[in-house]
Amino acid sequence: MGKRDELIEKYADDLKNKCGMTPDMDLLTKVTIGCGPSIYNADSATVAASQPGELETVKNNFLIKKLGLSDSPKLDEAIQSVIETYGQSERNKYRAVVYYMLTKHFGKESVYN
Repeated sequence: MGKRDELIEKYADDLKNKCGMTPDMDLLTKVTIGCGPSIYNADSATVAASQPGELETVKNNFLIKKLGLSDSPKLDEAIQSVIETYGQSERNKYRAVVYYMLTKHFGKESVYN
């Protein structure tokens, strides 16, 4: 099993055990691939939910640029909702898991087809 496959398994485990979701493995794989090499770097693989700048990056680079959503308070609300689902106290919020949940939240799975 390759490094990416191991990470996808870890992300699926987080979705099941920390977020209470049954992951769509096909979509999770596509979202993970979409994250590119950032998943292999300890710093960029996670989302620093306590840093406003990091949340802006998620909003601008993922929600607006990747998913094609318009900037609105709904985007910030969705990010906060996903962070709460993941668990505020959870130290490692994996970028691929956050992006997966945001993709599901907005029903934008078609972006990855």
